[in-house]
Amino acid sequence: MAEAYIVSATRTAGGRRDGRLKGWHPADMAGEVLKSVISKANADPARVDDVIMGCVGQAGEQAGNIARNAVLAAGMPESVPATSVDRQCGSSQQALHFAAQAVMSGFMDCVIASGVESMTRVPMGLPMSLPAKNGFGFYVSPHMTERYPDVQFSQFAGAEMMAKKYGLSKDELDQYGFGSHEKAIAATQAGDFDDEILGLEVELEDGTKEIHKVDEGIRFNASLEGIQGVKLLVEGGALTAATSSQICDGASAVMVVNERGLKDLGVDPIARIHHLTVTGGDPVIMLEAPIPATQAALEKTGMKIDDIDLFEVNEAFASVPAAWLKETGADPERLNVNGGAIALGHPLGGSGTKLMTTLIHALQKKNKRYGLQTMCEGGGLANVSIVERL
Repeated sequence: MAEAYIVSATRTAGGRRDGRLKGWHPADMAGEVLKSVISKANADPARVDDVIMGCVGQAGEQAGNIARNAVLAAGMPESVPATSVDRQCGSSQQALHFAAQAVMSGFMDCVIASGVESMTRVPMGLPMSLPAKNGFGFYVSPHMTERYPDVQFSQFAGAEMMAKKYGLSKDELDQYGFGSHEKAIAATQAGDFDDEILGLEVELEDGTKEIHKVDEGIRFNASLEGIQGVKLLVEGGALTAATSSQICDGASAVMVVNERGLKDLGVDPIARIHHLTVTGGDPVIMLEAPIPATQAALEKTGMKIDDIDLFEVNEAFASVPAAWLKETGADPERLNVNGGAIALGHPLGGSGTKLMTTLIHALQKKNKRYGLQTMCEGGGLANVSIVERL
């Protein structure tokens, strides 16, 4: 079987809801990252065999196969196909898995895995709520209700269940949330994101234009006291908006090739995909699937947790990576070393390849070998990707 290599990776800086990226149509924003990874690899866009794009809110401006629309918006040849993937928050991480599997099979040699979400222009939950409000039904079926009676599937409820199950106090979660901002601030000020971020031109409120290159969600004046003072999401709970991922607009992409693709492009790889896992778990607590998924990935590869140099565990809520740390015994100094979604934002379908872009660049800057990425996903799912820096 062929190997799968990553030859280029990029992401936009995150934009807050109604923030600096609100003027970008998601297909155009996604098109920009497609052009960027092609340019970074100095590749002929006609050589791209497929584009696989994660997107959760596939409605409105993100409907009609956003992947294909992004290819056309990018000015790529009409011959380049594209498809859109929804594995909830792990959508573009799954896009990466599909891309890797395609080139490893040998049927394709060059595939772009990508993701996009404009949570400003297509609000979270719109594809589920809009049909229900207009009399076209709801996604929970009678048979699902029979299997899970009196259950309202909710990531917010699942996050609180995680905190309770793993004995995580509000104080611990507040400390974690503050740490996310501290690390994101340090990374930004040190220029650690410069090589991975694609600047986009934005128009400000006063009509002036500038290049957006700094993640808008980072609170550079964050304090622990300020985070501790934020109102609880639910009475008696442990989580607040300050310990939850930020609504975010953004796009990201990575180019994946096999050995023939490397030869065809005449480019050196920056990482090798070492392992791919996806698992399912309890859809009610929903968010703990990264724990058994990580354990399964390590068992399949024969690796130990200490063999991994850096981890990216999506900060959907602080209780998710905090519980993951407790259960896996991973070194917290290796986790989300440049901050996570609490500070940087979580553009849903765009987060998978966004985290991979950050992970690969962090491995390069720190001269480390192995990185592991995982994230919780709606329905109780989790993807795990292990990469080796080259």
